[in-house]
Amino acid sequence: MSDTKKYGKTKFACYLGFVTQAISANFAPLLFLTFHKSYGLQFSELALIPVVFYVTQLAVDLACVKIADKIGYRACIVASEITSAAGLAGLAFVPELFSFRLIGILICVAIYAVGSGLIEVLCSPIIEACPFGNKSKMMSLLHSFYCWGAVGVIVGSTLFFNVFGTENWRVLACLWALIPLFNVFNFAVCPIEPVIEEGKGMKTGRLLKTKKFWVFIILMICAGASEVTMAQWASAFVESALNVPKAWGDLAGPCGFAVFMGLARVLYGKFGEKIDLGKFMIISGSLCFASYLLTALSKIPVMGLIGCMICGFSVGIMWPGSISITSKAIPTGGTAMFALLALAGDVGGTVGPAVVGNVSELSGSNLQSGVIAGVGFPLLLIICIILTRRMNKGKAKSKV
Repeated sequence: MSDTKKYGKTKFACYLGFVTQAISANFAPLLFLTFHKSYGLQFSELALIPVVFYVTQLAVDLACVKIADKIGYRACIVASEITSAAGLAGLAFVPELFSFRLIGILICVAIYAVGSGLIEVLCSPIIEACPFGNKSKMMSLLHSFYCWGAVGVIVGSTLFFNVFGTENWRVLACLWALIPLFNVFNFAVCPIEPVIEEGKGMKTGRLLKTKKFWVFIILMICAGASEVTMAQWASAFVESALNVPKAWGDLAGPCGFAVFMGLARVLYGKFGEKIDLGKFMIISGSLCFASYLLTALSKIPVMGLIGCMICGFSVGIMWPGSISITSKAIPTGGTAMFALLALAGDVGGTVGPAVVGNVSELSGSNLQSGVIAGVGFPLLLIICIILTRRMNKGKAKSKV
């Protein structure tokens, strides 16, 4: 059996893993206003959903630094699908066990966030270890499946809500849980190779003592914040601030965001060898800054929706691009490097949406003010890219 066919099972499992992560990250935000109206939850309380999601992922990222190599990738990645399925299905039942429904919601969010965190840390190195010819293309394509998963959950949920009603969202939660449940079998049987030969990967302490690694950490924080902030709040924003009906708002806002983010990743996967990644990310950061302002300040709903879509395209390369830049600069980083990068991205994913939620609440439930507060993240990303390019130039001169 050829390597392509042999590891095709691994590739399919990882693709479906990123779809699972997209469901975990995007399903609950589609219900923000439903929770707000039916459970009486405030925007600041709803902001705890992405916070718990990403804080839990942070804890999983930290744990993976120590346990992934000891326990083995297969056991960890199978566990990721089991916990994802349990958390998603639990949303339908667990909140009803508490008088304050938010507690039950957050418990389920934490459970499926464990699975999402494991997927985030392990799928990239699993693909990296497979003997594919073009690693950068495969990595970019892998991350695009998060986007297509987000599109699927948004479109699928929108169709479901229009046919069966938003009040039946609990049934849909159980249906989405079937995808990670199916993927348990895929990860149980597919071939999985080690990323780096045992004992040759850099230890956490050594990575943290490497000064340039901290620039990459800040870069990942900004990438995570720039992407997740708009992704998490787009549905509530277009419905409440732009007064767009939920069905059309979800399709044109968060769904459009995800489509354009996926398109950016596919295009880079196809033409990446012809593009200067650093310059592309600087342009992306500038475009992201402009899109946040367009989305928040536009008085015309269609322009706000266009801003969401442009933002999706602008952030598309940020997360996988940051991983690629770091992997090239520190090729022996191993599991610890991938885990710490995921950790940094989740820090951004935690801070960004929380900033928007709390600024919005302080501004009298004005989501436009909250979105404006997020423009600092792409600006800092641009600065980090400039620093990495200067470091690379300095390294090149030192070799002359």
